[in-house]
Amino acid sequence: MSAPNSTLPLLNVVAIGAGYFSRFHFSAWQRLSQTSLSAIVEQDSARRTSLKAEFRHVQVAATLAEVVQEMSPDIVDIITPPHTHSEQIDSAIRLTERALVVCQKPFCGDSHTATRVAEKVAAAGRTLVVHENFRFQPWYRQIKQLLQRKAVGTVLQAEFRLRPGDGQGVNAYLDRQPYFQTMPRFLIHETGIHWIDVFRYLFGEPQAVSADLRTINPAIKGEDAGHFSFHYTDGLRACFNGNRHLDHAADNPRLTMGEMLIEGTRGTINLNGDGEIHLRKFGQKHLQPHRYSFDNIDFGGDCVFQLNKHIAEHLTEGKLLQNDAMAYLENLRLEDLVYRAAGENSLQQV
Repeated sequence: MSAPNSTLPLLNVVAIGAGYFSRFHFSAWQRLSQTSLSAIVEQDSARRTSLKAEFRHVQVAATLAEVVQEMSPDIVDIITPPHTHSEQIDSAIRLTERALVVCQKPFCGDSHTATRVAEKVAAAGRTLVVHENFRFQPWYRQIKQLLQRKAVGTVLQAEFRLRPGDGQGVNAYLDRQPYFQTMPRFLIHETGIHWIDVFRYLFGEPQAVSADLRTINPAIKGEDAGHFSFHYTDGLRACFNGNRHLDHAADNPRLTMGEMLIEGTRGTINLNGDGEIHLRKFGQKHLQPHRYSFDNIDFGGDCVFQLNKHIAEHLTEGKLLQNDAMAYLENLRLEDLVYRAAGENSLQQV
């Protein structure tokens, strides 16, 4: 938990949405020393009743308009499905005077809507942040430091193998996020987008994109397996290899959701399913552990907490935001190129 700053008042957070992933947001805002989860907005009346019983000191309302009659939010955190984002963001900007708005990914339903929304918010002089939390996972922060230190020399090859093992059968995804089954764009739009952002965070901007995508499970609408590669001017190739039907060795397959190998001229970086990092020097056989620690709390090494902390520190300390919506639009442009590369079976220049 962050060290408290008694000279600053707590930031009032209003969360909109109470679905599966919202619990990680609630937990993070409540644990942060700079913020107070002051209200939860949820349209479903049965959920509101349950929330009121669970969060006795948090206002629970059906609309944001009800909340702003009682308080002035500093942060509005939108944790609802993509098709609702445009309307929810518009309401948050219209009903609050200064609140920073956070929106879950996938950001809006498509890149055109996302661009329109991001530009409208920017023109209003307000701040919109996309809740893209994978770059805040502790193993990627460690790998970034290793790359900055040139621990494995010049990186020439990188691959992440997504293997959550949750995509088999007619009931795939129904227990957590049932709308996954009906998304026309699934593997990349919902999941692979994380590694589009991670690859940009670790390796920079690609020059070209290639891809191959397919649907294995007939119970879902979108693609659930395939790969894309980012081509870089220095010869690096970074590949996302995803298959939601297959698993990997891990105590919790949803911790890292797969395994990563980064190969450089002086050795390799290996990330396993338990969040452990190992290094191997070029020409040697054995892997050596890279010692670091992380809080195995909630989701992805507590990455939701780390992202929310980053947002709070922006407001309290003026730190530069990493996932401002206008900057995040490049992720969506690359996502569109992945789908185009797969559809046309061609290399797409960025």
